[in-house]
Amino acid sequence: MSLIQGLDYAAVFIFALTGALAASRAQLDIVGFLFLACLTAVGGGTLRDVILNRDTVFWVGDPGMILSACLAAILVFFTAHLLESRLRVLEWCDALALAVAVPAGVGVAMAMEQSAPIIVIMGIATGTFGGLMRDVVCNEVPLVLKKGELYATAAFTGAMAAVGLAALGAGPLATLLACGITTFALRAGSLQFGWCLPVYKSRPKQR
Repeated sequence: MSLIQGLDYAAVFIFALTGALAASRAQLDIVGFLFLACLTAVGGGTLRDVILNRDTVFWVGDPGMILSACLAAILVFFTAHLLESRLRVLEWCDALALAVAVPAGVGVAMAMEQSAPIIVIMGIATGTFGGLMRDVVCNEVPLVLKKGELYATAAFTGAMAAVGLAALGAGPLATLLACGITTFALRAGSLQFGWCLPVYKSRPKQR
């Protein structure tokens, strides 16, 4: 198994957990769990592969990805009731998934010798799009759009760290590891310590 394939598998499983947790909060049936888990798990990677025009979308070439997502959904279906706060677990699993998916997107784009802006965009898309679809389907405000939270910003910074290290001659493993650590550190800081970006505030009209 290649490094990129391993990252894709990890991202699929963890994102599937978040989709299933969202399904549990919406009190869906097992089919709803499976659908939402799979949608969340492969959404970002599918967008990446379609945009980059890869020969085969990653989960089509390796159907084990879907099986992995389904196993995550079934696991959550039978254990979610044991969690004290499913939302909190969802947020932290999502942070971990983001830190795996962004390097996966970056790695694929680098392997295809894309330019730096495309590498960064593919990292962000792979990391955020599945969760965006999950939240929209569940009629929730997407995490990526919540006021000031470091989500897309974490993905952007992680991808930029990878591009910078690659430009300095770092190897693929070090590059993607730095990408994941940077992404997770910023997202975790947002969840744990309230790190955030300033938000726009309207000003009263002057007479």
